[in-house]
Amino acid sequence: MKQAFEELLDDRQFNLVLKGFAPWLPKGLRKGVLRLAFTGVKTPLDFQLRFMKPVVKYIIRKHTNGCRFDDGALKGFDSKTLQNKSPRTSQDDSSPRYTFVSNHRDIVLDSAFLDVLLVESGYPTTVEIGIGDNLLIYPWIKRLVRMNKAFTVRRSLTPRAMLESSQLMSKYIHYAVNTKRENIWIAQREGRAKDSDDRTQDAVLKMLAMGGEGSPADRLRDLNIVPLTISYEYDPCDYLKAQEFQQKRDNPEFKKSRQDDLDNMKTGIFGYKGRVVYRCAAPINTWIDELASLPKTEFYSALAHRIDTELHQGYELFPCNYIALDMLNGNLDQTEHYSEADVANFEQYLTAQLAKVTLPNKDEAFLRERILTMYANPLRNHLQSSKATD
Repeated sequence: MKQAFEELLDDRQFNLVLKGFAPWLPKGLRKGVLRLAFTGVKTPLDFQLRFMKPVVKYIIRKHTNGCRFDDGALKGFDSKTLQNKSPRTSQDDSSPRYTFVSNHRDIVLDSAFLDVLLVESGYPTTVEIGIGDNLLIYPWIKRLVRMNKAFTVRRSLTPRAMLESSQLMSKYIHYAVNTKRENIWIAQREGRAKDSDDRTQDAVLKMLAMGGEGSPADRLRDLNIVPLTISYEYDPCDYLKAQEFQQKRDNPEFKKSRQDDLDNMKTGIFGYKGRVVYRCAAPINTWIDELASLPKTEFYSALAHRIDTELHQGYELFPCNYIALDMLNGNLDQTEHYSEADVANFEQYLTAQLAKVTLPNKDEAFLRERILTMYANPLRNHLQSSKATD
């Protein structure tokens, strides 16, 4: 950790980032203050508690209207339900570790908020996260995320290399949960669902089941998987996602640049998010046996569908979700959930976000429909999942 920290302080690009946070502080003094603050930091968890927790809490105060953690569904399970086979790291640490599988809203903050929420709710540690190597644009980013308990998910590989990489990652996740005694956070799919239609990819579940022993259900049971729903009242990257939809519509070969990824990260961190809610469903160990007898091909599909149902039922719904659905449908079916003032505020928000799109051939109607869809889809999925379980 000390070597990585020194390399970080010596990185020219990282120093430019630091200068943005404290422009009044001379470079030499800035390094000295940070070195002094680093005293006693020996592990990534130490680093997170000393450096990252204050930063994330500042972001919550400055750029949200509060961040709430609903973990009631995790309480009260016995050790037979939740796997806990590994040695305890200390005499008083008998709590299980979890693999949180969640929808994905923000590149950086989804796991960062979860870290703070876990620590402040009394959990013994934070989460290790899988991060795509496409986001490790600069050496300082790679170094910093590794100091924050991240492991690399390799993208754009040949099928054979992808299989080998997935096997290695799965073995590591099983090792992290059961031997290192770490929690894991992983998105339900590769990349963010740009239209907020959150669906678990079978491939993610198959990857998780490559490690461990026994049947697929046994291997997944070993990870204490918890479906986790992340709800942002407002997505500061909504206009960037809508812009990307138009770019791909107008040019099917369009691919985001490194700068686009950086813009998304920066906007996601410093943009206004309104209210933020993290809600845990019951661990899949409480019901996975219902699916264990299915043929393997059906098993993963049924499991993904059940996880999606849990995630969709966990959405925290805001007035903007109901307004967006009514606007798209051209009716007032959801008016009991919002007021005229809510409509006026959302219209004002939409206008401001659309104004940020800088495309030369800007298609205002298309962009507006895309943003409305992003806010309507969580409600659509919530209503659909509620019907399915009635």
